[in-house]
Amino acid sequence: MELVSEHACFGGTQGFYRHTSAEIGLPMRFSVFQPPQARLGAVPVLFFLAGLTCTEETFMVKAGAQRYAAQHGIMLVTPDTSPRDTGIEGVGDSWDFGNGAGFYLDATQAPWAAHFRMYSYVLHELRQTIVREFPARADRIGIFGHSMGGHGALVLALRNPDVYRSVSAFAPITAPSLCPWGQKAFNNYLGAGQAGWRDYDATQLMLGLSKPFPQEILIDQGLGDKFLAEQLLPEQFEAACAQAGQRLTLRRHAAYDHGYYFISTLTEDHLAFHHKILSAES
Repeated sequence: MELVSEHACFGGTQGFYRHTSAEIGLPMRFSVFQPPQARLGAVPVLFFLAGLTCTEETFMVKAGAQRYAAQHGIMLVTPDTSPRDTGIEGVGDSWDFGNGAGFYLDATQAPWAAHFRMYSYVLHELRQTIVREFPARADRIGIFGHSMGGHGALVLALRNPDVYRSVSAFAPITAPSLCPWGQKAFNNYLGAGQAGWRDYDATQLMLGLSKPFPQEILIDQGLGDKFLAEQLLPEQFEAACAQAGQRLTLRRHAAYDHGYYFISTLTEDHLAFHHKILSAES
């Protein structure tokens, strides 16, 4: 693991790192904010998954989350949103597919299957790296994300409730099988047969759960979001949660759009939400 840069931040440390990923087969970048409490011992960890076109820097630079993470004693971790420098022809041709658009899944179709394994990377390799290399509590892990990353956070939590104790999202893609962004990604990464699509669709996963996710799920959605009606489809996930008996708080906010002005407005709420769950005795 290579330290790329390090910065004092709200009494803690903001670091940016690079490592060679066995899961991806290429170097990957990630960022970690260590709160001041981490100097005294292991602290809870909250993974943030960013959206289309973003990197491991976007959330750390734009959201203002470190202030609240320092208050609550939470470590923040953000991976890049896809492999880079894969050499795949056309990987950079579209802003919503390929570079910066890994969709937090394990691709099964050539040529993507060789490197686009963001689901396993986040779930296994990155998590294990954080627990091994940083003062992080392996038994106190939460996850949240934005847009494509909100999709990833919901999928990872619903499929792995033994790993992630808390989950929330900003404007997530909740039913990717039904929207253009998701269909484009799934057709190319997973194949046109839709056989493996359900495993990466939060709405379909919720409908198939044998029991609800143990904790409440928090989602915030701006009503001024230009992607709301065509791409995000929160009403689909809301209906699935109602059918499954899942506790869900879906807050709709007039005028707010899809960007980081919206995210930064509600970051404090999300950190408090995760802190309450991650700090609770069990």
